[in-house]
Amino acid sequence: MTRQPNILIVMVDQLTGTLFPDGPADFLHVPNLRALAARSQRFSRAYTGSPLCAPGRASFMSGQLPRRTRVYDNAAEFCSDVPTYAHHLRRAGYYTCLSGKMHFVGPDQLHGFEERLTTDVYPADFGWTPDYRKPNERIDWWYHNLGSVTGAGVAEITNQLEYVDDVAHLAQQKLYDLARGHDQRPWCLTVSFTHPHDPFVARRRYWDLYEGCARLEPPEAIAYDDQDPHAQRIMDSCDWRAFDISDDQIRRARRGYFANISYVDDKIGEILAVLEATRQEAIVVFVADHGEMLGERGLWFKMNFFEPSARVPMMIALPGSDGARIDTPVSTIDLLPTLAGLAGVDLAEVAPWTDGESLLGLIQGTDSRGPVAIEYAAEGSIAPMVALVDGPWKYIRCQADPELLFNLEIDPHERRNLADDPACKAVLEKMRSAADARWDLAAYDSEVRQSQARRWVVYEALRNGAYYPWDFQPLQRASERYMRNHMDLNVLEEAQRFPRGE
Repeated sequence: MTRQPNILIVMVDQLTGTLFPDGPADFLHVPNLRALAARSQRFSRAYTGSPLCAPGRASFMSGQLPRRTRVYDNAAEFCSDVPTYAHHLRRAGYYTCLSGKMHFVGPDQLHGFEERLTTDVYPADFGWTPDYRKPNERIDWWYHNLGSVTGAGVAEITNQLEYVDDVAHLAQQKLYDLARGHDQRPWCLTVSFTHPHDPFVARRRYWDLYEGCARLEPPEAIAYDDQDPHAQRIMDSCDWRAFDISDDQIRRARRGYFANISYVDDKIGEILAVLEATRQEAIVVFVADHGEMLGERGLWFKMNFFEPSARVPMMIALPGSDGARIDTPVSTIDLLPTLAGLAGVDLAEVAPWTDGESLLGLIQGTDSRGPVAIEYAAEGSIAPMVALVDGPWKYIRCQADPELLFNLEIDPHERRNLADDPACKAVLEKMRSAADARWDLAAYDSEVRQSQARRWVVYEALRNGAYYPWDFQPLQRASERYMRNHMDLNVLEEAQRFPRGE
């Protein structure tokens, strides 16, 4: 029987796919990602399931869109009964492990992972719940603001740098441990970084890489009054009127972002070097949870369906296979059925309730993928928003807003809404019908509002009096580490050595 393949998943946070048209853009200093891209299936048009951390990650892990997972926003519980790729692989005999961020909300902080090496970087409770009952409310203590832009610059340590350093170190430790061969099961290790997510603060050696880079120049902004209604709401949620953003601050923010991509590249290189040094073969997946606007259109961060926010890099390196570019639109929710196929896992029991589609046919050149669906129902919205990407077309729908239709082939920056163009009437009707068949937006809105109202009650109740946090607490069995008196020193030293006999 052929051994099931080991799987290494590397996830980064808020990395826009527009910088990965076919692997990393030429101006990026990312030698490790460039080398990985050369041997990978490169999906040039991959989209997130939802352009926000928690819903995007829950979708990626489950192969289900937010309406099905009910992870609508960054404070919605990811319920324990939703199977993830970690559940499927573990059920099939895999050891499953997470080092880093996954933004799980609720008491279940594992979701199929047998082991978790770090706590999360963000809270696990309901405190970040939006409220559709107060559509113009801005919750200052946790909403994004443009301080990440005005505060961009250099630092040798930050909250996030400390976290990523820890995530990488523990992932390397785990790979060394897996190489020792004490556990004969195939493994799936997920390493999830929080960079290049804002704040745009980077270490000097990475900052200096982008001195004089032409891509630092501010993109062409769209005036507030000319933005679509949702973009205006995003700007309002970021408190844009409280900041007078200069061109130099935009350059610094973009420089910090690019610098942190290079920083993450170094961490990925360290992990891949351990994999190679320990002679372990694995499928390597590289993906982001969502993108980053980075000043495009005058917008920052994510929370919308425009390309810089919704498109992500996605690459799959298969041992013994050559790299190739795939331009068909795909989704991060497709990774679960793809990984299941590679590991020989049958998803028949849950297939009717899995939104993602296996990419193995696309990789082999024998199949296609249907329209890509995206959902958003979090901060900055006042009703659920949905989108479909089908070939060159992107259609955006929300009950509160006018329809948007873009032809990405002729208008890659999405500056011309074709929803009112008579020449595009047939396309609009086709996309609208497809959306109507997939979504009942009134019912979706009701479900989100119900969830929000319940969570506001529960959060306020649980913060009154004694409080038991849900945040994951990594445990160490100190009595089983290194050398202890119930161990034989000779056996221990030999068992913990890799390779042996050299």
